[in-house]
Amino acid sequence: MTVVRLTRMGRKKKPFYRIVVTDSRKRRDGGWIESIGHYDPMTKAITVDTERLDYWKSVGAKLSDRVAKITK
Repeated sequence: MTVVRLTRMGRKKKPFYRIVVTDSRKRRDGGWIESIGHYDPMTKAITVDTERLDYWKSVGAKLSDRVAKITK
């Protein structure tokens, strides 16, 4: 199943996350299909390609709980 979730980037104690589309069986930071945005919790900056997010939702991709919260 395809999932839209966060993958951690950045350095120790200064994380930022990419919003990616991946297979649910892969690890959190494993390979991904497409990167559709990023989220920086330190500055509360969110950038999402809503057109691609809507496309992936239309073909059956599920959103993780955190991605659903930050993309509202």
